[in-house]
Amino acid sequence: MTDKIEGDRELVVWRDWIREQLDACEAFWREHGIDPVNGGVYTCLDREGAVYSTDKSVWMQGRCAWTYAYLCHVYGTRPEWLAAAKSCLDFLEDHCINREASGRLYFTVTADGRPLRQRRYCFSEGFYCIANAEYYGVTGDEACLVRARRAYRLVYDLNNGLIEDPTGLGPKTIAATRAGRALGDPMIFLNIISIMRRVDAAHAEEYDRHARECTDRIVREHYRPELGCTLESVNLEGEPELDYTAGRVVNPGHDIECSWFMMQEANHRGDEELHATARDMFRLAIEAGWDDEYGGLLYFIDACGKPPEAYEHDMKLWWPHNEIMIAASMAYRDTGDPYFRDWLVRTLKYCKAHFADPEFGEWYGYLRRDGLPTEPPTKGSTFKGPFHVPRALCMTEQILNEILGD
Repeated sequence: MTDKIEGDRELVVWRDWIREQLDACEAFWREHGIDPVNGGVYTCLDREGAVYSTDKSVWMQGRCAWTYAYLCHVYGTRPEWLAAAKSCLDFLEDHCINREASGRLYFTVTADGRPLRQRRYCFSEGFYCIANAEYYGVTGDEACLVRARRAYRLVYDLNNGLIEDPTGLGPKTIAATRAGRALGDPMIFLNIISIMRRVDAAHAEEYDRHARECTDRIVREHYRPELGCTLESVNLEGEPELDYTAGRVVNPGHDIECSWFMMQEANHRGDEELHATARDMFRLAIEAGWDDEYGGLLYFIDACGKPPEAYEHDMKLWWPHNEIMIAASMAYRDTGDPYFRDWLVRTLKYCKAHFADPEFGEWYGYLRRDGLPTEPPTKGSTFKGPFHVPRALCMTEQILNEILGD
């Protein structure tokens, strides 16, 4: 009992630091990222917030809109947050939809919204979906719910092979030679479902059914306790293929993110078995992926201990550590097991020492294995914007409030 009291006292100090970081993070992006001319958000920002590329990530338009709407949901609506969300939503609607491809979204566009790149993956559509859904939840704008529902159905149909991809890009590999299933599809859709279900109770039965499909697929196909990991890809029969590197890829951060999506779903269902599986997924990922020499979570590891092919495999990226914050705090809240509290504190110490920037705000995105920022350091990129860091800070603060009884 004494250890728990002391541990929770330490969490009070970390909660205060987390809130300070959240305030600095969201202000950094509003000040430096929001485009006052064209709308939307720039995310290629250097350490001080200067834009080093004006191309815009479509993922980040949706993610930024979701973030600021979600902050309104949690802390109460603030005009500056709602304006940031609407700027990104309007930019998405006006510039980022490929209307010749059944409403699929682009991957990158220019500063003023001219299309640059289309990708086969449907994550742009997913982030467009949650942005509109969250904005609807805050404002009651019915047009946003209609857009969210349309995008939701498109992602579901694409993920399940119910329609041909209207972009015509086809699969990543020649399907006659090799085809498979990616963990990212059911795990990201599971998160989309949780947001849609929260704001759109009228379709709860559909969301519950689709969520069960996602968790069944994750547990049956990708979660491999016999290998001590969760695999990023499996074949079409849901079985591992370990004789080539792509079949052995493990992304510990992805697995940890997936674990809290599944814990959240387990809590919704009251499914202790699913919750236990999610916690085990967390354990396998963090114990295999944590760098005992330098600290921090490795980006990629190989399921069989062979050399990972990705050149960035031993870097430390911001978002896996954000996912540890959410997953560890959630598991500690739900179980009281100090194992998860210890991982939360260990990760927060690493983040404070290496990712956080007390001088200019926000967190570095990319560290070398030894924990030093890549040079020149960056706060944003096509893949890093106002999403993972503020989401983790916001959610972890709220979970700590529940743990501490505040």
